[in-house]
Amino acid sequence: MSDVKIGRIVLGMYGTNCYFVYKEGSDEAVLIDPADSGDKLVSKLSDNGLKVVAILLTHGHFDHIYGVKKAARNSGAKVYAYTDEAKLLSDVKLNCSLSVGRGETIEPDEFLTDNEVLSFAGIDFKVLHTPGHTAGSCCFYIEEAKILVSGDTLFCESVGRSDLPTGSMGTLVRSINDKLMVLPDDVKVYPGHGGTTTIGFERENNPFL
Repeated sequence: MSDVKIGRIVLGMYGTNCYFVYKEGSDEAVLIDPADSGDKLVSKLSDNGLKVVAILLTHGHFDHIYGVKKAARNSGAKVYAYTDEAKLLSDVKLNCSLSVGRGETIEPDEFLTDNEVLSFAGIDFKVLHTPGHTAGSCCFYIEEAKILVSGDTLFCESVGRSDLPTGSMGTLVRSINDKLMVLPDDVKVYPGHGGTTTIGFERENNPFL
């Protein structure tokens, strides 16, 4: 049984799932999609004995990035995003932050590539490029724990919307089928909104696939 643990904090106006991943007994954690209140996130984890050592982004929509700058500043951790998301992250119209009245842009410290494996806090995160929700959407797969953080690519019995800038429904469904449905049935999926699911359940019940 894996000693990798994952916690969830729901943040922001759209109830975005922010995840923190760590190994039992470790004092290091990886933060995924700090959606808001980045300073409070880092402080809360610190109060529980966890230091944020990396910040990973599944994509660049405003409701997933509003807490990034404060989280990075307060933790000293680097920010990582998929290379094809650079344009959206730097444009308040493309990332839709302007439309909600709070323009925000992010400059990641490092850009990621498909199938790259990141190692933080003693945990390997495999990058799976899954365009469709946005051009640079990606998922993070922790094989040893059979955990997939899917961002807004795959939800329980649904998929991400594709009507926003750089989105494409055809591309999204292909991404899910080619990159995610090949994973084992018992991989637990942690999406950007809503509750968890599994690859096997989605294979049998998701009407979009």
